[in-house]
Amino acid sequence: MSRLQELIRSLCPNGVVYKKLGDFCEIKTGKGITKSDATLGGTYPIISGGQSPMGYYHTFNREANTVTISRVGAYAGFVNYIKELFYLNDKCFSVIPISERVSTLFLFYVLKNIEFKIKELQSGGGVPTINTTKVSNLEIPLPPLEVQEEIVRILDAFTSYTAELQAELQAELQARKEQYTYYRNRLLSFDKPTKDVTWKRLGEVCDIINGFAFKSSLFKEKGEPIIRITNINGANVNLNDVKYFDLKDYKLNLCQFIVGYGDVLIAMSGATTGKIGFYTHKSNAYLNQRVGRFVPDKSRLNNRYLFHFLSSKANELYLMAGGGAQPNLSSIRLMNDLVIPIPSLSEQQRIVSILDRFEALVNDLTEGLPAEIAAVQEQYEYYRNQLLSFPRKEDENA
Repeated sequence: MSRLQELIRSLCPNGVVYKKLGDFCEIKTGKGITKSDATLGGTYPIISGGQSPMGYYHTFNREANTVTISRVGAYAGFVNYIKELFYLNDKCFSVIPISERVSTLFLFYVLKNIEFKIKELQSGGGVPTINTTKVSNLEIPLPPLEVQEEIVRILDAFTSYTAELQAELQAELQARKEQYTYYRNRLLSFDKPTKDVTWKRLGEVCDIINGFAFKSSLFKEKGEPIIRITNINGANVNLNDVKYFDLKDYKLNLCQFIVGYGDVLIAMSGATTGKIGFYTHKSNAYLNQRVGRFVPDKSRLNNRYLFHFLSSKANELYLMAGGGAQPNLSSIRLMNDLVIPIPSLSEQQRIVSILDRFEALVNDLTEGLPAEIAAVQEQYEYYRNQLLSFPRKEDENA
């Protein structure tokens, strides 16, 4: 029997008490400052709504070893543990135990384990926000302190091991990405036109369809999926965070905006401008505004060859869009200014066969290194959840 099992059998054989977070913790929002307030020689990290410090400040307002939760923005609900003195901005709140019966690290692991539940507390329209009161009402298991400390010891060791393994896999993944980029550039580099390779403006061998302006006010929780620029990650089209609509809300024929398996898409504006996505989902989706879908002439251009070629031109496409804070790619300029080498269809297929093997290794979430990295994280989360799941004891004195 493990030490943890012995402690549970001895100290809480009938389960543990669950209490509302606000009953034993101080949940307090930070004090607002802007990025311009960050000082060049600042000492203390500014913890704001993101996953990394916003900058550094000359003073601090929170102690080291404190749990924080982002409350506003894209990362609302993100749980973090800050090991040093820091300045807490008003886009986060700290969660500090006010009882000696609670280990701060145990609290962090519990909150991290239910991070998905915290994110579900988001409200608001365009800017997600988490209400402090709702977080205060979350019920948290509170086993005896000795049990908490043993769980922390186990999870600290498991966390360290998982981080090391993921770092090794990430390093290998980076090496494979560089290898893929090298072979992609080499295979797609044709010095000059020959009898076997012609160079064409993209618009001569391909068309592009721009997306439809779906109304955000008509977005639904379910229905037909809408692909936005945020869904394009430079390799695939990620539908984890997708909006939906009902066809009945629009009187227009939207068939031209349908996206099906094998379509090549491009983000035309925003932070992901120039990124390419290959649609691999079996069910259809619809194209939102500022997302383009390529329609190649199949008698001259292999769709997958087009994908690899466009992927190799990410920097060029970004510069073509103007770069800067608000890049905006014109479909007309894209079709007229981008030149693509066109070998025979058989040669295109040979190149595709080689590059697909590399691409799957570095980007495919169902196989290769990304799948291994995801599996390691899933295993960690599974065991963390097992360690932090307790039967409920209704009577604290039982």
